[in-house]
Amino acid sequence: MISFKGMRFPIDVILVCIRWYAAYPLSYRHIEEMMGERGVSVDHSTINRWAIRFLPMIEKLSRKHKRQVGTSWRMDETYIKVKGTWKYLYRAVDKEGKTVDFLLTAQRDMAAARRFFEKAMRENGAPTKIGMDKSGANRAAIDEINGGKAVPITVRQVKYLNNIVEQDHRAIKRLTKPMLGFKSFRAASNVLAGVELMHMIRKGQFAINPTDSSVAEQFYALAGLVRPA
Repeated sequence: MISFKGMRFPIDVILVCIRWYAAYPLSYRHIEEMMGERGVSVDHSTINRWAIRFLPMIEKLSRKHKRQVGTSWRMDETYIKVKGTWKYLYRAVDKEGKTVDFLLTAQRDMAAARRFFEKAMRENGAPTKIGMDKSGANRAAIDEINGGKAVPITVRQVKYLNNIVEQDHRAIKRLTKPMLGFKSFRAASNVLAGVELMHMIRKGQFAINPTDSSVAEQFYALAGLVRPA
């Protein structure tokens, strides 16, 4: 369970603010204004601290409810600006478009790709095959992993196979664009965990009762709390 002990604001205010930020193309100032219209005076910097603190906790809790993904993956990386510098968000989806996993890294090289693959396989099991672009670093990373396997993962470096993950990047970039760049790597990594979580909820990737609950209701359920009034 997530502890909200010591918070000056009610839990429902905190969860509404961070859900809006992770789910919609809004800035912290937009949410400050929207909450003000509802009679709640909260500074945008406070909402920023809530998002950085609580979104990765909720995403971590959600993993035990995540449905199993397929064994045929499509992997690629996209760019995220942090303190004016481009960083790299590694992502993979299965052939049905379900999110497998994600990882923000400072570098784009074999070591970063291997960290991503190892995280994804630790959380989701090993795939039977992976589609990727012509990146030598990504191929070298999976070749190293295959070196320790009795049954190697099949690698297909065919451009059209990655269309599905490249299209999926757009949903993430649409939300990060209004954020105007992150001020720290930690902030970027933590907020992106929330953005990815909301994206997975919309894709129906969590086993939550009732199954017909709304995106908002699923978010609150994954946070371990009932839906705020």
